[in-house]
Amino acid sequence: MKLHPANFDHQYIFTGYGDGYILINQIRYEKNLIVMPDRLIEDWSAISVSQLETQHFENLIPFKPEIIILGTGITHQFPNQSLLSQLTKMGIGIEVMDTKACCRTYNILVEEGRRVAAALLI
Repeated sequence: MKLHPANFDHQYIFTGYGDGYILINQIRYEKNLIVMPDRLIEDWSAISVSQLETQHFENLIPFKPEIIILGTGITHQFPNQSLLSQLTKMGIGIEVMDTKACCRTYNILVEEGRRVAAALLI
């Protein structure tokens, strides 16, 4: 599906998605990554929802996101409850949704000027 966001100069936004890929600023990505309005982390080491640990999110702390939205792939899956509790204790808010919903939500939050990070399992 192609997304039609507003014009965001010098920001990373989702411009499309499909099975096994996403488009960020019209560039196709097929591997797990983290996207913030001003930063793209292409080498995110996460493999699956069941294997997520706090270390997968620690590199986001210096950027102080208001919220992290976790895209869990084709289906909506919740990570381990202890991980969610640990992130909350670290002051990191997290919302979990499928990757397509994550892309749409991220664009809305960026348009609102929010400090958001989208962590995507493709």
